[in-house]
Amino acid sequence: MLKKLLRRNLWSQNVAAVQLLGLCPLLAVSNSVANASGLAIASAFVLIGSATLVSLMRRFIPDVVRLPMFVLVIATFTTIAVLIMEAFAFTLYMQIALFMQIIVTNCMILGRITQVASQEKFTIAILDAVTTSIGFAIVLVGFGAIRELTSQVVPLALDPTGAFLIFGLLLAAYQLVDRHVEGVAQSDSPSQAEAR
Repeated sequence: MLKKLLRRNLWSQNVAAVQLLGLCPLLAVSNSVANASGLAIASAFVLIGSATLVSLMRRFIPDVVRLPMFVLVIATFTTIAVLIMEAFAFTLYMQIALFMQIIVTNCMILGRITQVASQEKFTIAILDAVTTSIGFAIVLVGFGAIRELTSQVVPLALDPTGAFLIFGLLLAAYQLVDRHVEGVAQSDSPSQAEAR
């Protein structure tokens, strides 16, 4: 189960690279590794905390108030994350304050809560939240590192325009690699069948 979730959430169905969720903070905050890491940690805290609570409470939440309850839970963990960052990393918080506040509206988090945490058993909900958080963090921090390094040569990389261009090129590269991996997997499977 863990291997399947890792493959899905880190690669084949990555929330940022494949589903293209949470792109607003990803593009805006990824102008440095520090900012990207701060938002990645805060998003992971909110997603894992919300998934834990929703999964434990899912049998007691009436269908008619499911969505407001999910938003309330996410907002609670977002507020906790904001207070912690204000107390212990105020300088970083000031850099990403706006995007910390709107974690509550992040489609990536609400989507995982709605699709998984509210429907699956506790262990699956937690594993999904952790692997989804790792997948989102890899894209966010990796993109921040690429933009920061590229800006040494091309200052445009730190501008919004540069963010869109670089992310588009990275998505194209991802698609090429993914198609190559799928092609290799498909060409290997008939030979394995013949060997049997």
